[in-house]
Amino acid sequence: MRELIYGRNAVHEVLRADRRAVTQILVAEGAQEKGTLADVLALAARRSIPVQRVPRARLDHITDAHQGVAVEAEPYPYAALADIVDLASERQEPPLILILDILQNPQNLGTLLRTAEAMGVHGAILPQRRGVEVTLAVVNASSGASEHLRIARVVNLVRAMEELKQRDVWIAGLDHKDERAVDLWSADLSGALALVIGNESEGMRRLVRQTCDHLVRVPMRGRIESLNASIAGSIVLCEALRQRQAANRLEPKES
Repeated sequence: MRELIYGRNAVHEVLRADRRAVTQILVAEGAQEKGTLADVLALAARRSIPVQRVPRARLDHITDAHQGVAVEAEPYPYAALADIVDLASERQEPPLILILDILQNPQNLGTLLRTAEAMGVHGAILPQRRGVEVTLAVVNASSGASEHLRIARVVNLVRAMEELKQRDVWIAGLDHKDERAVDLWSADLSGALALVIGNESEGMRRLVRQTCDHLVRVPMRGRIESLNASIAGSIVLCEALRQRQAANRLEPKES
């Protein structure tokens, strides 16, 4: 079954990542073929992907957010847990992994995946049941960043966490309510780490929380009681990158 992915950034990243087989690209007649769209067409030519010019109304019938382009591609290619750990080893870096405990909102997942990719996360782990998966909405919410991440779906999240522990990866859970949680600025996030972010309304499930090695929270001084899951998770990932760079545990990024 093929998927139709739309939007210039999302389509561009699908082609750049080159992880999905692409059948064809649809371009709205009259679309200005410059900037990102020009890059899309150049990548299509390089990979010999057919480009079809279609009436704009055809894409309008699908969505009003297509930005003049869509790509027909195979479903999202999920990775295995071992693939994520192997990538960290290939880069000679301590693993940095995002674990999402039944997130429900595609926008939240997309935002977190976009931040994760930007912060150098090696991969993300999702449960196979109940939580949102990598859908078209998630790809667009992440502006295509999901295409560059290794994302695994597992039957048992706790078992996956235990496997990571056996690989000497510490598990930190994000929890602003638990009195055992330490402020983010006091936590050591510089080594091999998996960050767990729970459901938007209920947080982490009991067994998932118990499996964490420690809990962290984002310190706040305002009047609101909590942050959106994607915002809080993004803050923690940024701090993890800062600490890893300060500890000189990362290779300089290639230009």
